[in-house]
Amino acid sequence: MVCAVTSDGRASPTLADAFAVIEESASAAVDDLARMVAVDTSFPPGSGYDAFAELMQSLVAPLGLDCERVVVPEHLWRAPGAPVHGTRTNLIARRRSGKPVLGLYFHVDTVPAAPGWGSAPFCLTRDGDRLIGLGAADMKGTIAAVLMALRAAAATKLPLAYDPMLLLCTDEEAGLYPGVRYLAEQGLLEGHILNFNGSAAPRIWAGCFGLFTLLVRIHGKAAHAGEQRSDGANAIEAALPLLNALSALKPAIARRVSSLPPPPQASGPLTAQLDIVAAHGGQCGGQIPSLFEILLCRRYAPEEDFVAARAEIETAIAQATEGLDVEIVLTGHLMPTSDPTGPHWPRWQSALSAGFGYAAEDFATWGASGCSDFGWVQRTGMQEVLLTGLGRPTSRIHAPGESTTVSDIVALAKSVLAYLCAEFRPDLSPEAVNHP
Repeated sequence: MVCAVTSDGRASPTLADAFAVIEESASAAVDDLARMVAVDTSFPPGSGYDAFAELMQSLVAPLGLDCERVVVPEHLWRAPGAPVHGTRTNLIARRRSGKPVLGLYFHVDTVPAAPGWGSAPFCLTRDGDRLIGLGAADMKGTIAAVLMALRAAAATKLPLAYDPMLLLCTDEEAGLYPGVRYLAEQGLLEGHILNFNGSAAPRIWAGCFGLFTLLVRIHGKAAHAGEQRSDGANAIEAALPLLNALSALKPAIARRVSSLPPPPQASGPLTAQLDIVAAHGGQCGGQIPSLFEILLCRRYAPEEDFVAARAEIETAIAQATEGLDVEIVLTGHLMPTSDPTGPHWPRWQSALSAGFGYAAEDFATWGASGCSDFGWVQRTGMQEVLLTGLGRPTSRIHAPGESTTVSDIVALAKSVLAYLCAEFRPDLSPEAVNHP
């Protein structure tokens, strides 16, 4: 790339200069990610959001971004009967210079660490190019990439086409009221948004499924396990017909096929899902259990209706537990995301190519049975959502050994910086075309 020259004879900063700074600062990004992974933001329970907001404010302070904390009221996110864990603190960090706004969205929560980790999940481990830790790919590594991009722009004084607005949000992992939903409904989102809850692939996002979780509580009556116990009622044994009914319903739901195009590596079309994802009951061998809890996860296609999908499960529960004391609580819900394409997607594809080296013919369009909290955002009127991320088939997201790579973080940082850069493909910028 040829450098332009300013009126005083100095070379103007170029995107190539900033790319070089990104490559030189990879170790700083690894340090940032290590600090982020060390903060336990697993949800449930969601008790680490304040600590993470503190860390992020310290990391963005040198960039001169204005920070605002936005707390989701407890009555919105707390499921009935659930314990309170922490505050749902979202952080907005932004620059205001009068340029169009680009929202950069991240969910800061992770799933809980599952058994089977070979390393400490909250301690980032490096193995060559690979970085291993809970949330490394989903999605704290993407925050490290964006910080790299913004620092490189600041170091080179690279002119930007957009004012960045970082949206660091809570409760995406099947939460009842995700933070970005609250921000959208409060009118706090501006411009268009780049969502980092995706993959490091040449992908054009077609949308995704919705998800809801139901906690089913079957109540019995505790009694001594070794006594004649006409006064006892075993909650676990009483739930056996329900487990059988759910098992029978599962394949019927799985036969429902979505029209969303599946990923290129998929073996078939995207289908609806019902899963029993958790079960808890009993305390010891000498006591009849008085409570059995089952957590159900239902992934539903954009073609399905949430109310009908929920009613189907609740009807099956009622029929299988007639005469029992049963509670059903909605504990999480993410709406499906409909077609998120829009006028900024061609420029974002070009930026992905600049960072990752993809060719135009590499790009394909597909959806996912995985979920996003942007279905809620779309309900407020923001239809277009750009997508990227660090997910790879080898990333083991939501599993022991979750990882990303330094090279992917660097490539993502370059893609983000290219998209932000004023000199990059102005012919593909709707704002530049409409306001030459």
